[in-house]
Amino acid sequence: MRFEELLDQVGGFGPFQLWNVALLALPRVLLPMHFLLPIFLAAVPAHRCALPGAPANLSPQDAWLEAHLPREPDGTLSSCLYFTHSQALPNTTFWGAGQSPEQMEGEPSTAPCPQGWDYDRSEFSSTIATEWDLVCEQKGLNKATSTFFFAGVLVGAVAFGYLSDRFGRRRLLLVAYVSSLGLGLASAASVSYIMFVITRTLTGTALAGFTIIVMPLEMEWLDVGHRTVAGVLSGTFWTVGVMLLALVGYLIRDWRWLLLAVTLPCAPGILSLWWVPESARWLLTQGRVEEAHRYLLRCARLNGRPVGEDGLSQEALNKVAAQERVVQRPSYLDLFRTPRLRHISLCCMVVWFGVNFSYYGLSLDISGLGLNVYQTQLLFGAVELPSKLLVYLLVCHAGRRLTQAGTLLGTALALGISLLVTSEMGAWSTALAVIGKGFSEAAFTTAYLFTSELYPTVLRQTGMGLTSLVGRLGGSLAPLAALLDGIWLSLPKLAYGGIVLLAACTALLLPETRQAQLPETIQDVERSAPSRLQEEEMPMKQVQD
Repeated sequence: MRFEELLDQVGGFGPFQLWNVALLALPRVLLPMHFLLPIFLAAVPAHRCALPGAPANLSPQDAWLEAHLPREPDGTLSSCLYFTHSQALPNTTFWGAGQSPEQMEGEPSTAPCPQGWDYDRSEFSSTIATEWDLVCEQKGLNKATSTFFFAGVLVGAVAFGYLSDRFGRRRLLLVAYVSSLGLGLASAASVSYIMFVITRTLTGTALAGFTIIVMPLEMEWLDVGHRTVAGVLSGTFWTVGVMLLALVGYLIRDWRWLLLAVTLPCAPGILSLWWVPESARWLLTQGRVEEAHRYLLRCARLNGRPVGEDGLSQEALNKVAAQERVVQRPSYLDLFRTPRLRHISLCCMVVWFGVNFSYYGLSLDISGLGLNVYQTQLLFGAVELPSKLLVYLLVCHAGRRLTQAGTLLGTALALGISLLVTSEMGAWSTALAVIGKGFSEAAFTTAYLFTSELYPTVLRQTGMGLTSLVGRLGGSLAPLAALLDGIWLSLPKLAYGGIVLLAACTALLLPETRQAQLPETIQDVERSAPSRLQEEEMPMKQVQD
């Protein structure tokens, strides 16, 4: 007897599973609000050197500023330099005003801002950039906050993946909630940049528990036929979080209060864990038959299945537990010991790196689209809704593997075509950015569903932890890749597009999991190799039947 047979008795999809998905919706909403928070938290408003004796309410066209600030090559006033001696306007020589190099030999001397900066606070009352002057020579520190955060997520993915396979999904989800709440509050109370970076990095480590635990905990209570719809529904909560961030960011313009607003919902999340069930699959692999029996009876009762106390016999549960009992504790080395799992793990690592690298590269760089930051964030969130529908239709008809490769290829094409669009073609640039974001989100949704189906129950969280680790490495490098525009303006998009194209090709090497039962043990994965290869060689129509 397999666990799927037990699930058939108690109901593989019903009120119990829907209630479970609803209870686990909050982490999925909170994740994008934290992951994309730098869009508002680390925003850099217009700024210029703070100059003594400056008149109040200066406009960029004010003659007084032109006498004290040099011009950039594009004709705008410098944000980072000032004239060491104020210039008489009729005789001022400005950099980039059309003079030849010979004419500019007598250019007035400039220096970095000595007394800080004055910021335009019409859009943001306070950000970490204005709090600690993370501009000009220090702008790299501003980008680094995202990198440190995702480095924390990377470490957390490893820790939570291993610990939740060893100690259970529900217990580690509680740890993730409590630590996210405490560290988020500490971040909002930061008194220095160093304190903020440390607490924010640790917050990323805590939030990694949500990314690793939520999807498998939902999948392990679902039958084969409903995993797709539940996975896409769960992914829709991420989209809700993206759009909600635009609203919260618009209403709260101070970074400390904004951080509090996206952290405090962890408190009701802690209370909700009282009703979240532990994975019965996992309990049986650990030999904890009594606890699994109790949860299965609760599932049957909520789903309206007539299963009495003796309906799920102890003998049947013991047989399932004996088949799936884990004798040896899970290890990350187990993902590479057998050929099939090694192949799956290596391919998933490449796919997850490409998915994260492109998604956060597109999501965190929202400048130059002709919209303000709130409109752009709302638009990027809205395009994710049709992306979820696209994923649902494709994974049901084309399968997981082709959907993963196709959505990654769509992202690469959108990035590639955008390299050919000039700055004067603003509408085309915006459209391609939105299309690329939509395909990137579709690839992300598919990756969660696909990966959770590839690994066996005994190593599912460990496998998700490994792939998420590599993925968060891509996410942490994405903000730094944006700095490559200082070398060549198109280099960041070229990097995003090249990596995601490699990930698309790698996805084609993975086995298909559509209509396949979730593997329980490593042996299940290794035994499935020949049958899956035969299935993949069949005509597409026969596979769909």
